[in-house]
Amino acid sequence: QVLLVESGGGLVQAGGSLIVSCAASGLTFSSVVMGWIRQAPGKEREFVAAISWSGQFTHYTEAVKGRFTVSRDNAKNTVYLRMNSLTPEDTAVYYCAAASGPRRTITYYSDIRQYQHWGQGTQVTVSS
Repeated sequence: QVLLVESGGGLVQAGGSLIVSCAASGLTFSSVVMGWIRQAPGKEREFVAAISWSGQFTHYTEAVKGRFTVSRDNAKNTVYLRMNSLTPEDTAVYYCAAASGPRRTITYYSDIRQYQHWGQGTQVTVSS
């Protein structure tokens, strides 16, 4: 059984930073692309970031480029999302997800339909 468990969400002031983590089990972690997807109140889920199997390649949605950094530690089966310069528009539930699809370029995994396994999400709230 695949299990993805996010942690590290919380309340932060605008301009602040936060790191969310996702621990994976029940899968071969180094064989999956890991992604971060968020859902703001009243909005659809949207892609945030993805990282390739070895961590060599990353891809971000335009809104977070230069502010967010995705990384992974395959020895710990964990993926991270460091978020800097947070704004109230970043307020959302943040989900990690795993994709065991074909070896395509990392931009392919900006399509959230490619992810087969999802965590339960962690709330990130940015106050103004």
